[in-house]
Amino acid sequence: MLSLLSSGQPPIAIFNFFSKTRTLTRTISSRSVMSISFKPHAFAGNPIRSQTPKPHDPLSPSSAFESLKAQLLQHHDSPISPNSKVLPFRKGRPLATSSGCEGDDSVPNWHLGWISLDDCKGILAKEGVQLTEESLVYLGSRSEEDAVYWAIDVSEQNELVSELGGRQLCFVELRTLMVATDWANSVAMGELAIAGHARAMLEWHDTARFCGHCGGKAVPMEAGRRKQCSNELCKKRIYPRVDPVVIMLVIDRENDRALLSRQSRFVPRMWSCLSGFIEPGESLEEAVRRETYEETGIEVGDVVYHSSQPWPVGPSNMPCQLMVGFFAYAKSLEINVDKAELEDAQWHSREDVKKALTVAEYEKAQKTAAAKVNQICKGVEKVQNFSADYSVESGELAPMFIPGPFAIAHHLISTWAHGDPLTGAGAQLKQLSCSISNL
Repeated sequence: MLSLLSSGQPPIAIFNFFSKTRTLTRTISSRSVMSISFKPHAFAGNPIRSQTPKPHDPLSPSSAFESLKAQLLQHHDSPISPNSKVLPFRKGRPLATSSGCEGDDSVPNWHLGWISLDDCKGILAKEGVQLTEESLVYLGSRSEEDAVYWAIDVSEQNELVSELGGRQLCFVELRTLMVATDWANSVAMGELAIAGHARAMLEWHDTARFCGHCGGKAVPMEAGRRKQCSNELCKKRIYPRVDPVVIMLVIDRENDRALLSRQSRFVPRMWSCLSGFIEPGESLEEAVRRETYEETGIEVGDVVYHSSQPWPVGPSNMPCQLMVGFFAYAKSLEINVDKAELEDAQWHSREDVKKALTVAEYEKAQKTAAAKVNQICKGVEKVQNFSADYSVESGELAPMFIPGPFAIAHHLISTWAHGDPLTGAGAQLKQLSCSISNL
């Protein structure tokens, strides 16, 4: 901008240039939003927490918590309480059920295993455990059902497994439910989002037991939505931890190849985007450039935001990761893989990526996982190798595949493969940016 001002251009020319810049930017922004608009990612779009009710609302966290205490104390003279539904978790696994029937050829649908507050209270009482309000975490509400939803960790109550198993309710890994979810079914995706939010909150409660400032015991507050140090001299407020992660599809200068990588923990033949945690004191764009260079030696220039996704299926000590997705445009091409971070990284052509998207039978994998959940709930669990489902029609294993539609990496890669993120208005913005930098 200083170069432009000192270039000798008349003021009216400078004014007209930036007026056109602002107009084009606004036009591009509106077009860009439309070009990448799609349904929420897996674990986003939670239907019971889209809006937090005001404090005076009976379904708000504070009001619902007071009603909960009255219900547990069985105060018969208390106001009519909203319908409380409880979702138990065991070692990070939500309670679930499946609608599949033996001999039915249709794909089974899993559902969250909600139980009533009285039912939860009675089941725990059989094991000599008294249900208290501090053990429940507020998840959200539905005004049309006059219902409030809670989560509880029952990992210490071993007898619950057989008790609930008799009702064909079972505790299932959240990753298994994720793969088993029909991503075209908004109701199923909503249930997955609820389960992800609940797991993140419960795992955080389990790890944040003590104050990091003085070591005092941390006690739940605001219906479990935060904690506070019990030390009267401290009383430090403690909020749920969110770990932001950048995930980026690196694209070459000609925009016809993408950089994909493999980690040693990946199933065979799976390739995905680069990713890494954000460090204190850096912006999202800086994290993209740093992580790309550290892991592959590739220098990145322009960084373009795509979308974000909550990711509650990471390790239990980081139960609430937020994946922030970008397209990153490479300034160099030579790869130097950091073997401590990656197993391999390679440039892949657009055609190869398209083939990987075509041969990967994500729908088949979803059906297989749904059948597995159904078997678990029926008490006949059968081990299944999900990676074997990504095959070509001939029955041979596909040479490579990318994560399924439940992962933001899939949407970054497929957006680039099937529609250049910098065509049309996007290309104009990039060209305009270069023009400004050259003034």
